[in-house]
Amino acid sequence: MILPIVAFGDPVLKKKAVDIAKDYPGLSQLIANMFETMKNAKGVGLAAPQIGLSIRLFVIDAAPYIDDTDEEEKDEEGLKSFKRVFINAHIVEEEGEKWKFNEGCLSIPAIREDVERQPEVKIRYLDEKFVKHEETFNGIRARIIQHEYDHIDGILFTDRINPLRKRLLKRKLTDISKGIVEVSYKMKFPLKK
Repeated sequence: MILPIVAFGDPVLKKKAVDIAKDYPGLSQLIANMFETMKNAKGVGLAAPQIGLSIRLFVIDAAPYIDDTDEEEKDEEGLKSFKRVFINAHIVEEEGEKWKFNEGCLSIPAIREDVERQPEVKIRYLDEKFVKHEETFNGIRARIIQHEYDHIDGILFTDRINPLRKRLLKRKLTDISKGIVEVSYKMKFPLKK
């Protein structure tokens, strides 16, 4: 089932999410719905707060990203097969010299900005079968993880941009929260009248 994506301005996007137990009601269906919702919106990641649930869960399928990269990057990053479920994720460490990359977000349609992040992330998480993992990711895969991880910590990519740039976007962000934005997927706007 395709779920509505919560737009900028909804308080759930600014809350630190909580861990969940293996018996979380309807978890496997929720994960399937999140993948379907993300695919429908042409996203590469979706966190539970973006569908209104303040739980530490996010899904990633980087395959759609490949359309935007050249063949060499496809092989180097291993994006085509990068499809994962992250439950109760906690970043262990981030390393390397920060680099800028243009990011967007399904909860903030029509806005893209350069965001600085470290190129390597070590993360501890449970998969959909509640098997524990601790892995290190680099490059674009690390960035996608960091972006989605921010969501479960109540941080949006616009919180990571230059304060002056954010002030310049204030009107656009307010318009998004009111539903004054063209979008091709189902959304829920907190200030829409």
